[in-house]
Amino acid sequence: MTVHTNVTCTSDEDATIVAAQVGREPREPWRVAARCVHGRPSVILTPPELACGTPFPTLFWLTCPWLVDEIGRVESDGGVARSAAHLAADPELASRMKRADASYRSLRASLVPGDDPCASVGIAGMRDPLKTKCLHAHVAAFLGGIDDPVGEDVMSHLSSDCADDRCARYLVSPEKPEEIV
Repeated sequence: MTVHTNVTCTSDEDATIVAAQVGREPREPWRVAARCVHGRPSVILTPPELACGTPFPTLFWLTCPWLVDEIGRVESDGGVARSAAHLAADPELASRMKRADASYRSLRASLVPGDDPCASVGIAGMRDPLKTKCLHAHVAAFLGGIDDPVGEDVMSHLSSDCADDRCARYLVSPEKPEEIV
């Protein structure tokens, strides 16, 4: 599974990979919050206010294309509804989810001077932490270091890691396609 790390510095290589992973330059500012077993960025952290001043509630953003695809399959197979049902049926799990959401909001608020411009929403932009809509956001929070039980559960059901280090191809030199930069 993806390796949990503390937030790390961002290099030119990371910037190249993340831009290719998400199909555009990521919104500034950002930094790597977690890396995969191959050492590539898998989650980025973006503060609640972008460089242009726009509020941005998504603290952790899942960038790994392998994880995005795998979690998309889980969602397509009813994973969101299953997660919501588990939260509704298990008071201890619900309590843990509320604590995770509070940690997420607290961390996000610590990244801006003054008030968090997105304080009214938590993980996946939800006002109510017991409502589930985007498993990608829960996994990103979990891999970014938040004790998110929904993200943890999704990760526990993935069968393996990305076996092919597919993000290495984003570092191939256009002048020498046989060489990785």
